[in-house]
Amino acid sequence: MKRFFDRVLTIFVVVLVLGLWEGGVRLFRLPPYVLPTPSYVLLTFGRDFWLLLYHAEVTVLEVALGLGIGALVGIIVAVLAFYVAPMGQALKPFLVGSQVIPVFAVAPLLVLWFGFGIWPKVAVAAMIVFFPVAVNLLDGLRSLGPELVEVFQALGAPERKIFRIVRAPAALPFLLSGLRVGATLALVGATVGEWVGASRGLGYLMVQANARLRLDRVFAAILFLTLLGLGLFWFLGLLERLLLPRRYNLEP
Repeated sequence: MKRFFDRVLTIFVVVLVLGLWEGGVRLFRLPPYVLPTPSYVLLTFGRDFWLLLYHAEVTVLEVALGLGIGALVGIIVAVLAFYVAPMGQALKPFLVGSQVIPVFAVAPLLVLWFGFGIWPKVAVAAMIVFFPVAVNLLDGLRSLGPELVEVFQALGAPERKIFRIVRAPAALPFLLSGLRVGATLALVGATVGEWVGASRGLGYLMVQANARLRLDRVFAAILFLTLLGLGLFWFLGLLERLLLPRRYNLEP
């Protein structure tokens, strides 16, 4: 029942915000090139759907590759930092630095080095995904108490088997949480990379539409990106439920 009321409240807030937006634009008679109404944005979304889908194909590919590469590097770094303590200390400045450096500062350099193809955007997305995956997985590996590990060690189990049976399952929820955070950030990174330099993609479409004062198309692209982000977040949440069914069965 509580979940039902939460959903009703969410829908009410969304409808209220859209209603105030629609009414405010009509009341002050703002032109579409300043602020379009939500109804006009939805009209543009439906009219330009295939154009949006054409550009979204590239953005989704960039996000998928960036998420995969960033997650793989993050997993490797987290495991190395856990087992080799000096390496963990040596990698800490790079972990923090990957998030301190603004994406806008790195994206032009990547475009200069890799050109206007998908790889600069993939690199930006991977850089953003890398940090939450590495940090969350490292926390997950460190969260396991020593008692269970000592039992397996007393039974003569090698570390490889302990990692597979004990450490990896204990760290899996942390890894999936990092992936859910990283997936949405990867979408932001790919879009920012397309703003800097691209020939196709939702970010590129937004820049072109903004230059022509087509703010309705800009908002339509934002809506498409929002739906992509929600879909990706939902998919990873579903994956987490499938891999960790007991965790959700125990929730009230």
